[in-house]
Amino acid sequence: MQNIILFDPVKARTNLLPLTYTRPVALIRHGITTMLEKWQRAIPGNYSFQTQDYLSIKYSLVSAHEDNDLYIAANIHPDPQLTQAILALPPRGQLTLRGEVIARRGYRQEGPATEYTGTPLAINSIWDIFMLNDQAIRHDFADLTARRTSQPLSPTCTLIGDPADLFIEEGATIEAAAINVKHGPVYIGRDAEIMEGACLRGPIALCEHAVVNMGGKIYGATTLGPYCKVGGELNNVVMTGYSNKAHDGFLGNAVIGEWCNLGAGCTASNLKNTYGTIKLWSMGQGRFVDTGLQFCGLIMGDHSKAGINTMFNTATTVGVGVNFYGAGFPRTFIPSFTQGSTAGMKPVFMDAFFETAAKVMARRHIELTQMDKDILYSIYSQQ
Repeated sequence: MQNIILFDPVKARTNLLPLTYTRPVALIRHGITTMLEKWQRAIPGNYSFQTQDYLSIKYSLVSAHEDNDLYIAANIHPDPQLTQAILALPPRGQLTLRGEVIARRGYRQEGPATEYTGTPLAINSIWDIFMLNDQAIRHDFADLTARRTSQPLSPTCTLIGDPADLFIEEGATIEAAAINVKHGPVYIGRDAEIMEGACLRGPIALCEHAVVNMGGKIYGATTLGPYCKVGGELNNVVMTGYSNKAHDGFLGNAVIGEWCNLGAGCTASNLKNTYGTIKLWSMGQGRFVDTGLQFCGLIMGDHSKAGINTMFNTATTVGVGVNFYGAGFPRTFIPSFTQGSTAGMKPVFMDAFFETAAKVMARRHIELTQMDKDILYSIYSQQ
């Protein structure tokens, strides 16, 4: 089979921190699936990753160092036109987009380049994940549900809009919920659950085993990754997987990593009182950058936690392994592997952090391996 390597473009990888501290760009979830899963559907083959050295111990590169190996930028969505252009690349040929290489044939970066004239969907900055999630959900919905039959919706539910825009996988449970698909499709993954009184307005994606608690209010474009559990009010949120915001409180225009927990009553602002454009701390650039957006909420890396009734200011960036609690607003940038409150933050003790992370992951029957610890310690050492 075709040997395919999804590589992290340097600029995109930097702009997608803190998510890319703990994963290759290819494992970012956008729409319903990860970038890797999108390419696996578009071009069958044997896939591996070209990423940071410290991540390669888990996400390895498999290359025969041949001119037929196919390298693809992991932040670019596949589409039929782009896929055709990539497959047509000759040995050592390169495909560029606005001068940047997005695909090449072979491990050498020395062949002739062809400028791609299409406009593929791409995630180039952390806020693109929620800003472009509407388009990503629609693309994935069409791809994943084509020529397939949805499971029936329980008669206890209310559906507003075309039934063709609702797809329910096997094992999903939905009772006494209101689902509006007039503004976008709703995808309910395998063994997901929507409890009584929940209201959903698409486009929305619930991945496998995701849960919406009773009375939850979910606006599009929102993605709940595998095993996420949510309640309260969400608007245009992407939760990567295995994270919880299970109680009342508001979260909007936000990106949440894996193994995060937002305590009861946790609320994050997504709009300045001045209604002005928003600056967000860039972990890659080490400074605040102007997003040009009016709405931007919480950005949170893996394994971070917020205590009950926590309040986050507009456009707060939280790193990996953070534990924040107590009254008042924290700064709009909280560095990785710190813990505390508005009274002061201090470094976490890694042994205690690993002990907690292992307990959290064990609840989902997933082991915190030595490899995982090595990656997390590498991130800690970079701070």
